[in-house]
Amino acid sequence: MEEQTLRIEGTVENVLFRNESNGYTVLDIDTGGELVTAVGELGDVESGEILLLEGSYVTHPKFGVQFKTEYCERKLPNTSVNICKYLSSGAIKGIGPALAKRIVDVFGEQTLEIMEKEPRRLGEIKGISPKKCEEIANEVQKIFNLRHLMIFLSQYGIKAGYAMKAYQQWGLQAIELIKSNPYCLCGFPVELPFKKAEEVAREMKIPTDSHKRIQAGFVFILEENARAGHSCIPLDKFETMCCQYLNISQSDLYEVYNEMIEDELIFEYLKNDRGFVYLADYYNAERYIAGRISVLKAFSSPDDYDYEQLIDMEEEQNGIHYEKLQRQAITTALSRGIMIMTGGPGTGKTTTLNAIISLYEKKGETVLLAAPTGRAAKRMSDLTGREARTIHRLLEVEYDQNGRLKFKHDESNPLESDVVVVDEMSMVDVILFESLLRALKLNCRLIMVGDSDQLPSVGAGNLLKSLIESRCLPVIELKEIFRQAEKSCIVTNAHKIVQGELPDLTQKNNDFFFFRRIEPQLVSNLMVDLVKTRLPKAYHYSPTDDIQVISPSRKGIMGVVELNKILQEQLNPKHPAKKEVKSPVYTFREGDKIMQTKNNYDIIWSKDGEQGAGIYNGDIGKILSINRARLEVAVDFDGRTAAYTFDMMDQLELAYAITVHKSQGSEFEAVVIPLLGGFDKLYYRNLLYTAVTRAKKLLIIIGDEKIVAKMVTNNKRTNRYTCLTAMLKEEMNSNE
Repeated sequence: MEEQTLRIEGTVENVLFRNESNGYTVLDIDTGGELVTAVGELGDVESGEILLLEGSYVTHPKFGVQFKTEYCERKLPNTSVNICKYLSSGAIKGIGPALAKRIVDVFGEQTLEIMEKEPRRLGEIKGISPKKCEEIANEVQKIFNLRHLMIFLSQYGIKAGYAMKAYQQWGLQAIELIKSNPYCLCGFPVELPFKKAEEVAREMKIPTDSHKRIQAGFVFILEENARAGHSCIPLDKFETMCCQYLNISQSDLYEVYNEMIEDELIFEYLKNDRGFVYLADYYNAERYIAGRISVLKAFSSPDDYDYEQLIDMEEEQNGIHYEKLQRQAITTALSRGIMIMTGGPGTGKTTTLNAIISLYEKKGETVLLAAPTGRAAKRMSDLTGREARTIHRLLEVEYDQNGRLKFKHDESNPLESDVVVVDEMSMVDVILFESLLRALKLNCRLIMVGDSDQLPSVGAGNLLKSLIESRCLPVIELKEIFRQAEKSCIVTNAHKIVQGELPDLTQKNNDFFFFRRIEPQLVSNLMVDLVKTRLPKAYHYSPTDDIQVISPSRKGIMGVVELNKILQEQLNPKHPAKKEVKSPVYTFREGDKIMQTKNNYDIIWSKDGEQGAGIYNGDIGKILSINRARLEVAVDFDGRTAAYTFDMMDQLELAYAITVHKSQGSEFEAVVIPLLGGFDKLYYRNLLYTAVTRAKKLLIIIGDEKIVAKMVTNNKRTNRYTCLTAMLKEEMNSNE
């Protein structure tokens, strides 16, 4: 059915479901004898209200025809029956069905008008004391003010969820604040998209050279660049971007720019006589990192001690021989307060790390292990035999009084640990690293482990690269490939890729295979055959638990969205016994392999009778059940069971195929990489290297060898603007 915009009007019969945080609602509306189920961000509507809705009819695979609402206009009930129904629904705290009837019996169709304009007249009703009258009057004021705000914003096409956040933040002053500066909606906690605020501002006749508009535009442009990985932007580029995007003059730009610098809303850092513009959070993070590392170095021994005898004993006890660079890494870790250990696959990072942890524990020191993602932490636990947590779980997430995310552990409540070891440092961004450093005691040692040839973090900055390039702290790079690892073509080809050499695509009897297919359909057919039949039959791999399809991109014929639909159809096909639920992109069904796509610190999970909170970006799980009556989906994440309401399903995506970026920090028994068509900007060396190194035992590339060659020769590192290296050098020089 082709969607077309329709208008329906009716009275709310029942509210079936509502998410209090964003106003997403499912309700039945009586449109003149016909009951229609409407869904959308409708806010705090209650039974008895009259709604005018704009939207379209959609067919849900399980719930049938629904009216998907894009615009909602609310009218108060205008008959005694509907007013009584509205008040009986619990819309106003303190009024139940019996009291609602008494109020309507006295005031009739004027009830709501009296409650809004003369709420203290409720004292005329038998059974309402002066105190209760005051309580109800305050509650009525809140309800009607929120309603006015929703109606005010709805004329600009702004959904109820934003109105609710605005009211929670500004209360009675919300409408006046928005009228004077619609761009206030862009910031925390409302977070209306800048482009939408622009539409409102145009209707309100806000001039294009308004300082409020330009300020919000600056923040928007810096935030967009932060999402692209840049913690700052060169001032000359920033000037061009802003003048073009905001259509403003250079003089207007610098007038507002200087105001914001003076008010410390944005910051400028001078590097090699070139100015760089920062949002406050990123400037403060990089400044703090530079200063704190300088302090950690000051508490650190300037030289390595002689730990040869201890290392010899560790070798003898574990039957392991440590190479020269491994011994150096162990010695440096035990001697200094801070260090980085880096190296590619097969170079002995895990063996070295286990020795470092073991020797610290033998010295009686407490060691905490952490990694940026849940899967990376699980892998760290498996490799070390010790508990490892995500950095977020280590620092313990909580919220401040304004609802902003913060960590329980910081300078005033540091971690009780002598040593903190962080793995997969290439995935850690500057904001998270700042929080970690704030949580360390001054005498706590920090051991950072990572592979500098992998992709940088999803968040802004290029932390590991910046730390290494600064030459301000000890860095040990393990280079020697161990004999056992040398037998693996995955390992040897990974090192070839890093060095700019073509991998050997001719091997047919090892763990690295290439299948040439230059037609998309042939690539898809072979991928499905390998995942569904051939690899499970030959290696006893589970198609969902052991095999992972990894693609460079989300979009396109070989992007993960299309690949997921193909794989879902083959591995978990539609079946009458399997319930389904739709999201904007996917139809999910029971048994599907899924991935969480954003950090959600509030999702409650249970495991073995214990409860915790937080499911994080990149966590992979499986849909256990879909409960249509409760509009809820149960998902299992490695033994942790979490409940998702239907309107939270946009936080999940199918994970039969995932992007290279999402795969980072994880390892899979077998990896299949389709390489065909796609986007040139995603064909570069360290993306291929990261994808290849996700495979533990088996790697298969299907596609065109020319694309493999293109990726190997394209060493265009992800170019990110950051001044952290310069800040580190500045701090070190000032302390010498």
